[in-house]
Amino acid sequence: MSFSMFAALALAPALAASPQTQAPAPAVDYSVATPIGGDWSYAATADGSETTFVGASLQPQITIRCTRATRRVALAKPASAAAPFLSIWTSTQSRNAPASFNPATARLTAELGAFDPMLDAIAFSRGRVAFSIGSAPALVVPSWSEISRVIEDCRT
Repeated sequence: MSFSMFAALALAPALAASPQTQAPAPAVDYSVATPIGGDWSYAATADGSETTFVGASLQPQITIRCTRATRRVALAKPASAAAPFLSIWTSTQSRNAPASFNPATARLTAELGAFDPMLDAIAFSRGRVAFSIGSAPALVVPSWSEISRVIEDCRT
């Protein structure tokens, strides 16, 4: 066995144990939670597209944005402070996605590659998708076709 192969095998457990990839997935089951009232709106942008869910308060609750040039889909949720993860729950999959906080926009954003299986889980979730930050109550929104449209925009 070559030294480089041995080094790669020796590093594999260390890489797999990094905090960002080993954060436990959300343990709560939102399959019977009632999504909040509101509407999704879709818009083409200069570099892709986005959909935003606006609740009854008329404030954006979550934005899903495609940047075609990088083939990345950003999930942005309003937040008052930084947090290491945005927790995502769907009817088939849950994940804590590494996130970054932008104090200028007061949003916590997680980015996924356009072909990440979590995006399919979000698009095809049965009736609802939940997003949460830390121990704050989850935002449970309906899963509408606008989400799929943005994801597909990033894949084509």
